Amino acid sequence: MRGEKIHSVRGLTRIYRTGPDEVHALRGVDLDLCSGELVALLGPSGSGKSTLLNLLGGLDRPDGGEIRFRGEALASFDRRALADYRRRHVGFVFQSYNLIPSLTARENVELACDRAARPIAAADALEQVGLSARMDHFPGQLSGGEQQRAAVARAIAKRPELLLCDEPTGALDSRTGVQILELIERCSVELGAATVLVTHNGAIAAMADRVLSLVDGKIVEARRNAPRRKARDISW
Repeated sequence: MRGEKIHSVRGLTRIYRTGPDEVHALRGVDLDLCSGELVALLGPSGSGKSTLLNLLGGLDRPDGGEIRFRGEALASFDRRALADYRRRHVGFVFQSYNLIPSLTARENVELACDRAARPIAAADALEQVGLSARMDHFPGQLSGGEQQRAAVARAIAKRPELLLCDEPTGALDSRTGVQILELIERCSVELGAATVLVTHNGAIAAMADRVLSLVDGKIVEARRNAPRRKARDISW
C-alpha cells in the first residue's frame, strides 16, 4: 500500500430484487484503499465490479457490511452529507462520458467543481488533458476520445481523494484508450488519489498496483503487479 488508508470496506453485500427473484451482486467484500494507489477491479460482466464502484462513490447504499471513509461510516451520512461526500471527495469517469450536452467542456468541469474545497481551474484541468483548444466546444462537437478527456478533466478538477473509473476505455479504440489510461495513471500519481479502475481486460489490469478479481460478487483473488506496467506499454 502506498499512502494512508482512505477507505475501509468490510463484509459488503448488495442484493437487487425483481419481484420474487434476488440477485446477489456483492457477497461479503472486504478491501482497503490507500492514497496514491491504483487498484484494478477485474472480472466478467455481472461479477459485481460496477456495483462495488457505485457503493464506494456513494451512488448506492449496501444491504449489509460497511464502508468507512477516513473512519466515518457512509451509512451514517444522510442524503445531503452523501451528496457532499460525492461532490468534494469523489471523481467519476464513466464509459459513457456522462457530459451535459448543453454545456461546453469548460462549463461541464466548472459545474462538477461547484462544491469542491480546492478545485483546479477548469481551463487548467482541460489543458492537462490536452483540450485547451476545445474547451469552449459542446460535447456533440467533440470526438469520443475528446469527450472522455473532458470527463477525466471533470473528475480530476476537484482534486478527489477517490477517483473511480468504470470501463473508461470501453467505447474507445485501443490507441485512444491508452491515452486515457495514461491520463488516469498520471492523475493517480500527481494527485495522490486512491484510484479504482474497473475493467474486464487483463491487459489493462497490468497497469495497477493491485488487482482484485471478482466472480459472482466475491473477491476470489488479490495480487500485486511487481512491477506494474506503464499505460503506454499496454496494448490489446
